[in-house]
Amino acid sequence: MMTSSRSPLEPRAALHRVIGDELRARITDGRLPIGAALPSEAELCREFSVSRGPVRQALAALRAEGIIAGGQGAVAHVVGSVPTQSMTSFLSFSEWAQSTQRRPGQRTVELAKRAATEDVAAALSVPVGELVVEIIRVRLLDEVPVMVERTSFTLEAGRHLFDFDTDSGSIFAHLKGNGVELVAARHTFDAVAAEGIDAEMLDVPSGSPLLRERRITSTGAGVPVEYSDDRYVPGQVTFTINNTAASGSSVVRLVPDQ
Repeated sequence: MMTSSRSPLEPRAALHRVIGDELRARITDGRLPIGAALPSEAELCREFSVSRGPVRQALAALRAEGIIAGGQGAVAHVVGSVPTQSMTSFLSFSEWAQSTQRRPGQRTVELAKRAATEDVAAALSVPVGELVVEIIRVRLLDEVPVMVERTSFTLEAGRHLFDFDTDSGSIFAHLKGNGVELVAARHTFDAVAAEGIDAEMLDVPSGSPLLRERRITSTGAGVPVEYSDDRYVPGQVTFTINNTAASGSSVVRLVPDQ
């Protein structure tokens, strides 16, 4: 039986990531093929010398990624392979732009702690008025403004932005490097008109149509940490959605318009 290589000094909060990474490795290399049952919670607790909490968090993360199904009374089993594109690389505008041979850029308009509005509080599951970290940036492709990004983070996650140059690159990469868990996201798409400051920042006429993506990003345990309202110039960026019937999951990718 494989045992965890975790150091005794590793923070308890990281235990579920150790377990999740090990299970992903077994799924990737075929030790746990599609259809195979995972070890029971009790077996995983013994193997990793942990309580049930970290085990359940790890399994919840794998379920959120569409890799396993079942659990919580039913036998957990593998239903999909580990995605080749990580959640972070999708959510990171900078990494996506570089992968398409475009030059990403950003201009920070504002970074501040603010009281959560009703919409932000509902998205982040915090009380109205609780302090959150809000950032507004204009995102660029080859120096052309293509998106206005308005993002709110829980205070615990967003506090790391105050020691980061938000004009230098990917916020998500910086947060991940500081241990912020960004595992699953729910996306809502619609169309809105460019008004006021949005039209000015994107250099489009007032009333022009914009593609809006609203996103709630959560930890593996389903705790929301980020809410974003992103507004794209439709002549510059489109979205492609790929569905996988076997796992019931979807992968959404940004696609540059030619």
